Amino acid sequence: MTEFLFYGGNLVLAALLGMFIIPKILLISYKKKLFDLPDGRKVHTMPIPRLGGLSFFPVILITLCMTMGICYFSGVHIHPDDSVRMLYSFCFLAVGCMLLYLVGVTDDLIGVSYRYKFLCQIAAALLLSLSGEWLNSLGGLLGIHALPPSVGMAITVFIVIYITNAINLIDGIDGLASGLSCIALAVLAVMYALRGEFIYVVLSLSTLGILIPFWFYNVFGNARRGHKLFMGDAGSLTLGYILSILVIHLSAAHPSEGKAEASDMVIAFSTLLVPLLDVARVVLHRLRNHKNPFLPDKNHIHHKLIRAGLRVRSTMVCILLISLLFIGMNLWLVDLLDINVLLIADIVLWTFMHLAINHRISIKEKSKVRQTV
Repeated sequence: MTEFLFYGGNLVLAALLGMFIIPKILLISYKKKLFDLPDGRKVHTMPIPRLGGLSFFPVILITLCMTMGICYFSGVHIHPDDSVRMLYSFCFLAVGCMLLYLVGVTDDLIGVSYRYKFLCQIAAALLLSLSGEWLNSLGGLLGIHALPPSVGMAITVFIVIYITNAINLIDGIDGLASGLSCIALAVLAVMYALRGEFIYVVLSLSTLGILIPFWFYNVFGNARRGHKLFMGDAGSLTLGYILSILVIHLSAAHPSEGKAEASDMVIAFSTLLVPLLDVARVVLHRLRNHKNPFLPDKNHIHHKLIRAGLRVRSTMVCILLISLLFIGMNLWLVDLLDINVLLIADIVLWTFMHLAINHRISIKEKSKVRQTV
């Protein structure tokens, strides 16, 4: 019962800090004219502040440290035996998160090349592996279970970069990246609570807490009154890195769990399946068309749904529902199907969804041609 009080207090503290800091960021953005200007690729038509993500890392760090400090001095046991190792591990994670946060802030203010951002993502991913958080098993995916350290660390670096860029690239319309992340963080918090891993529940809820007020400003804020803002790269890179930490730790094999490690990995990656599948499809599409996979375009799922006729907010709600569908389906089937069969089922369902969207776009474009003729 005491732990749940800490969980609730942690979530509320992060949300309250967000409600206090975000209006200050809006004020500074408008005074200094720090805007994300509209262009042909973007959905918004007015200059909008893009520094909402400035609040993410400081609030998460303050909330996490406050909660752990209060737990320590109140005598609440927060982690089994290896608490010292975990403390040093989190020092590495804080450095990696700070690195990406600073790169994101720089990009939001003056711009950073994708090559430089990519190198910083590699450095942050290596820090995660060095902290001891690396994928040591694939849970039977492709018939592979235990992984040697060198292979597991290399895969971990790839996954961190993959997830971080997936969150960054899906951040194309109001409430989408933050909404998908809120769903993922809520599910991951429940999973960690069931496993009794207090510190990871706190990390999940701290991040969820700051996202809740940001989501409301991002989705319902009135741009004409100066109440709307975007998270920018400072937010999306920080968010992607924290989500990758939570997903990798939950997916790592534990000696006492046996088959449960596979189900944990399925649930962990299911929380981010929509952005992960979307960025894979977009990159393959760019490579097939001999385009640079790192340069932006308008081929993400939210762009396609808008072209298919949905409004921006309806598109956001639709994609959030798709994410919940995948999570619910995989939770239901994880103990019934082999992990490889489940992955194929997810890809097939995703492919059919896009075929349906493409068909709808084709009908809409033909209708426009008839109207012009």
